[in-house]
Amino acid sequence: MANEDSRHWEQQLREAAARAEQEVRRVVTYLNDEVVPDIRRNGSDALRAAAAELQRLAQRMDDRRAAAAAAQTPAPDKDKPTP
Repeated sequence: MANEDSRHWEQQLREAAARAEQEVRRVVTYLNDEVVPDIRRNGSDALRAAAAELQRLAQRMDDRRAAAAAAQTPAPDKDKPTP
């Protein structure tokens, strides 16, 4: 009887493994047929959008650096006569 239970358990395990393998194949097929082509079509658009955001970030950094440098530069002394 224990031997019979063991065989039944092994059979269930094999069936579960076969179903899991089928599901993995379906997921891979879906990724290859649906996801990858979409990424290839829209990947360049995503890169362009990221590049535009990076450009804006770089501009803000430059603007802040310039503003900080201007704030640290002493203003000309108004009491001194100009030559």
